[in-house]
Amino acid sequence: FAGVVPLPDTAIDFSDVRSQSSRMSERSCEGWTVCSRCETYRPPRAHHCRVCQRCIRRMDHHCPWINNCVGELNQKYFIQFLFYTGMASLYSMVLVVWAWVWRMRMEREGDAEKEGEETPSKHLIVAHYIILLVESVLFGVFVMVIFYDQLISIITDETPIEQMKNRLMMKDRSSSSSSQQPLHLPHTRKPKLALLREVFGRGSVFSWLLPLHSTPPSVGGIIYSALPDYDV
Repeated sequence: FAGVVPLPDTAIDFSDVRSQSSRMSERSCEGWTVCSRCETYRPPRAHHCRVCQRCIRRMDHHCPWINNCVGELNQKYFIQFLFYTGMASLYSMVLVVWAWVWRMRMEREGDAEKEGEETPSKHLIVAHYIILLVESVLFGVFVMVIFYDQLISIITDETPIEQMKNRLMMKDRSSSSSSQQPLHLPHTRKPKLALLREVFGRGSVFSWLLPLHSTPPSVGGIIYSALPDYDV
C-alpha cells in the first residue's frame, strides 16, 4: 500500500467543521486537517487521491503505470521499479546495437551471390533494429527523468503536490499585496542523507536499489494515530 489513511470505525459528524472550515484550518492540530471526501481526519502532508478515493500519506502522485498511488510506504519500491526499468532499456539498446554490428560483419563476410537474395529481408531487419532502438531510448529517457524527479522530491522534502500548492500560494501572495497569509515553509531542515534514509530505510546505501527487505521506509516520519486532539 502507498500509505492509505485508515477510515474511522464509526462515522464522525463533520457538519460543524464544514460550517467553520476557515476557523478550523487555523486551529488545526500540528498540521492535521479534515478530508471532506473521506470524512475523516488526516495527518500532515496527506492528500486525497481522486482515483483511489482515499487519502494517501505523503502522496507524490497517482501512477497509471502501476495503477496505484506513490506515497509514504511504497515510494522506495516505485524508485526501484524505475531504476530496473531504466537498466532494462539500457540493456535492450546494447543488445540491438550489438546485433546490428554483428549482422553487418556477417554480411561483409558473406558471398556476393546471396546478398541480392537477402536484400528485401535485410531492409525489414534494419527497420526492426531502428524501431527497437528508438523505443528503448525514448522509454529509457522517460523513466530516468521520472527517477531523477523522485530523488529531487526526496532531498528537497517536498512532493509535487506540495510544490504546486506553494507556487499557487506565492502567486496569490504576489497578486494580492494586502494579503497577510504566510508562505509555506519547508517541513524540515534535515540532511539529504537523512531524508533519503526515511524513504529507503536504515540499511547500507549500496542496498537501497537492491530488491532486499529493509527497515520500514519512514522510521523517523509521522507518528500516526487515528484521531487527533481536535477541539470541535
